[in-house]
Amino acid sequence: MKLDIAQDMAYRYDAPVRSSTQYLRLTPRESPRHRVLHWQIDTPRAATQTHDGYGNVLHVLTLDKSVSEIRIRAHGVVELRPAADGAPGDPVTDLDGALSPLVFLRTTPITRADEALAAFAERHRKRAGALAGLRELAAAIADRMPLKPDEGSGAGSAAEAFAGGVVSARDQAHVFIACCRHLGVPARFVSGYLHSSKVASEGTIAGHAWAEAWTGNQWRGFDLASRRADGEGHLALAIGADYLDACPIRGVRTGGGIETLEVSARIRITQ
Repeated sequence: MKLDIAQDMAYRYDAPVRSSTQYLRLTPRESPRHRVLHWQIDTPRAATQTHDGYGNVLHVLTLDKSVSEIRIRAHGVVELRPAADGAPGDPVTDLDGALSPLVFLRTTPITRADEALAAFAERHRKRAGALAGLRELAAAIADRMPLKPDEGSGAGSAAEAFAGGVVSARDQAHVFIACCRHLGVPARFVSGYLHSSKVASEGTIAGHAWAEAWTGNQWRGFDLASRRADGEGHLALAIGADYLDACPIRGVRTGGGIETLEVSARIRITQ
């Protein structure tokens, strides 16, 4: 399946931005799950392309002239392939084959399990080493924390979300990661896109998030938000220990005042 993808982002400010540096993780990499046929990032001026410590494609956009608006566009065509092991049920990615899975046992402030979250995770310890057990953990979290996509961008941490905060796909992924790490299972955050015929706006979920856990000597995906039966519609852009490592755009600026962001995305199947 080939996906034609376009995402437009417009940052507007009520005062001039005197300078800014933005880190863009908006480019998919070649992997066993997808082949990039064409991809382009359009920015106000040329951005420097490199890779971050997790192997993600990273563009660094630096603006040193006063602006009141910054527009960024990511677009291209990607061919998705069936899961590498032929087993339906979870997306599989391999963005960082050189990194040891043990790197993703390290907790972060966002994914630290507090007492309540640790107690919840302990109920799944006996089967946490098996794929079926991790699927049960993911389902239990999704049942305990149903998605509320229209109530904001998410809680600040896994513990806050688990305690009853706003629940986004990001929150669900962070809680799953926190539980996995507490149980000794390497887990990581993934940002990207999801194409589904059940989703409005041409099947697009822009800024989608899910988690991956290391089991059976490979990374397996767990999308708690969509509860997808298969992973062929997932396109990973970046991985990291948590959202801050893998967020599509992150940066700093001088000036600008209040910032507003408009995002539009379109994904469609092409020949």
